Amino acid sequence: MLEVAVIEDPSAAEVSLDPMRARLLAELAEPGSATMLAARVGLPRQKVNYHLKTLEKHGLVELVEERRKGNVTERVLRATAASYVISPVALAGVQPDPARSPDRLSARWLVALASRLVSDVGALITGAARARKRVATFALDGEVRFASAADRAAFAEELTNAVTALVSKYHDETAEGGRDHRVVVAVHPSVKAVTEPMTQTKES
Repeated sequence: MLEVAVIEDPSAAEVSLDPMRARLLAELAEPGSATMLAARVGLPRQKVNYHLKTLEKHGLVELVEERRKGNVTERVLRATAASYVISPVALAGVQPDPARSPDRLSARWLVALASRLVSDVGALITGAARARKRVATFALDGEVRFASAADRAAFAEELTNAVTALVSKYHDETAEGGRDHRVVVAVHPSVKAVTEPMTQTKES
């Protein structure tokens, strides 16, 4: 099972967005049969089986084993990935274009960049899987707390200068056999997870 799979096919994306099928995909992080799943999601086994066949048709679940129980063969399935991301390629006609109105300070342009990142890396993953190779990537993720907007602006300027210097140092337009790599650096406010307030009970 893959940790993350990128869905590029529009029909597969549509299938995965169905609430019940999304629930079944989550349940199938561990192998299960239609009978087992029916008890968990509260649907008849035949209905669950129909959803599973649709998911399997689009490569979102896969057969793990078949068990013989009397006159019935029980199919045990598992999701092909622990989690899924829908690529903007699935909405090719309306996917964001970072080349349109580039603005380093625009949150919407950042979304367009992130969209292209998912699209590009998804395509690389698909190609690498077919060739049975790994994709050479690198990523950093962290947090920084700025004391003021002025500090944030100064940080952005220093970061820009540092990245520009690195690119200038290692970029070789004339390198035979070299391969172009895209560099994306983003800074945005952290989004804190919303937690339910604890209910306090009075002591008697």
